[in-house]
Amino acid sequence: MNNEFSDYKSAAVVSTFNQLVNSDFQGIKNAICWYRSLNGDFVEIVSKLQLEGNLTEVSLETIKSLELSEEGSRAREIIINDFNLLTACGALPSLNLIKNYERDEELDFISTDVYSFHVDRSPVGIDTYLCTYHGAASEIVANDEAEQKILIPEIRQKLKAMYDGPEEEFETFLIENYFDLHYQPKPNAQPRNLGLGHIWRLAVDHPEKPVPPCIHRAPVEKDGEYRLLMIC
Repeated sequence: MNNEFSDYKSAAVVSTFNQLVNSDFQGIKNAICWYRSLNGDFVEIVSKLQLEGNLTEVSLETIKSLELSEEGSRAREIIINDFNLLTACGALPSLNLIKNYERDEELDFISTDVYSFHVDRSPVGIDTYLCTYHGAASEIVANDEAEQKILIPEIRQKLKAMYDGPEEEFETFLIENYFDLHYQPKPNAQPRNLGLGHIWRLAVDHPEKPVPPCIHRAPVEKDGEYRLLMIC
């Protein structure tokens, strides 16, 4: 399939939902994209939703209750169908209207919010699915183009300075505070924007996974523009 992700080393591209959920991660490919071009007016949907705080989870009942034009209705049908497809395969999708996420500003030398490149960890062998319908889209970066932040000497030194427990429990401290999940792109890194309308499946950090977890991050939102994101 010829598209802007065809040449990206850490992602595989498929043309159906069945291929998305049933394809295996292999080698360095730890992201799979169901590539598609969507019709419909997602802007209209966003304009008719009510944001509460900085992030609101939108129920299917709310989406179904909106009075929409023909193009808006077409966009709604896509969202509902995606929700049903993901639910049917055992996922728990959430549709979020996002102004912005909370920022982690506690430490000036390491961030643990979703704007930082990070991996997802799960106690079970599930994957992360996401689709941006409107607004800024998420990014991924290949694993060999990023470095775990806790392995960067100056960051590790500062983490040790703030830690006051036994030396043998330092690694546990890093895990319990999620520091080990975060990565810093190398100078030659080329992060890839995931685009609008495609459903992505990202590998998570789990012992049974045959590939390393996919490194990704939330984008900085555009001023005055909300994101509409399905994630599970």
